[in-house]
Amino acid sequence: MSWSRRDFLKNTLAGSAAAGAVLGGLVRPDSALADFTRTKSRKRLRILILGGTAFLGPALVEHARSRGHEITLFNRGRTNQHLFPDLEKLIGDRDGDLEALRGKTWDVCIDTSGYIPRMVDESAALLRDAVEQYVFISSISVYADFSRRGLNEKSPVGTISAAEVDSARTVRDVTETNYGPLKALCEAAAEKHFGKHACNIRPGLIVGPMDRSGRFTYWPVRIGKGGEVLAPDAPDVVTQVIDVRDLAEFIVHCCERGTGGTFNATSPPEELTMGELFDTCKRVSGSDATFTWVSKEFLDEMGVAAWSDMPVWVPLEGEEAGHPFIDVDRALKAGLTFRPISETVRGTLDWWATLDEAEQERFGTGRAGIKPEREAELLAAWHKRSR
Repeated sequence: MSWSRRDFLKNTLAGSAAAGAVLGGLVRPDSALADFTRTKSRKRLRILILGGTAFLGPALVEHARSRGHEITLFNRGRTNQHLFPDLEKLIGDRDGDLEALRGKTWDVCIDTSGYIPRMVDESAALLRDAVEQYVFISSISVYADFSRRGLNEKSPVGTISAAEVDSARTVRDVTETNYGPLKALCEAAAEKHFGKHACNIRPGLIVGPMDRSGRFTYWPVRIGKGGEVLAPDAPDVVTQVIDVRDLAEFIVHCCERGTGGTFNATSPPEELTMGELFDTCKRVSGSDATFTWVSKEFLDEMGVAAWSDMPVWVPLEGEEAGHPFIDVDRALKAGLTFRPISETVRGTLDWWATLDEAEQERFGTGRAGIKPEREAELLAAWHKRSR
């Protein structure tokens, strides 16, 4: 069984707090009070969320409400319409229909749905006098050169031509190539209108409950089924992820403090390895899985791609080698915290269990990872070569 450093620290600190609170069979009143964190914010904020009904959105709403904030959602009203029936919901469209936002005010806007610079510019311009702070959810994909380790908020971002920007008229026009540069231009649009009151948060791979991409979900589910599991490269290869609930807590934390600036938001570099992730998936699911680690060269030869066929994994060499070494010191100093990876795995599996078979196919290995038949073929080929 492998434990990450954050698992060890959180469990050690929790145990120490519990032990220190007991004296002579009684719980000391002062220690008992200290064990309870403040659940409500000192100041109740009126928060506008652009989006709010898919993955990060629900996590944001749940945490913000637990802190006592008042939430308004603005979206097209098409995704997860059943969620949050008690909230104020404004119906409109990022692309040309912002009328529902006019004449209203909030303390802060959280933009979770901005991909096209023109649309972010329009919403930020309209809200400039309606909110005090604009929090834009960007991506670490903004960076220009992922062959370098230690990318931080001052590292160069990707660029594209004006013609390429103009050709990206809707979200359907966003591709792997232009996604990062477009997000960087969205950040610039927010900063243009809000200056020091703009907060650009750049998450890494967001994982956990309601992750419909399969980019992390594949592993807890596959390992939970047991048997021989095809594992990429080596168990000591590092990776970085962020639980959607940790990201939501950090975003709300920045709102409560009026934090401005730019922040990378993912787990600390070199803290989580693929081996630790896999061992945690096995332990939490209670499966009998065994791991067969196959070389990067074999995977390349067999046409198995990192990230898509083998989610979470990025080889530690080549053009993407810097991906698992993103510098998050600035966010840590601003209040970013993490739950143990075991809680992320457990939350993912608990959510997965609520889906029916069709939904599991749609949101699981139907979008990321490899099919069981393909995995069996690759394992057979690897064992034959090894013999």
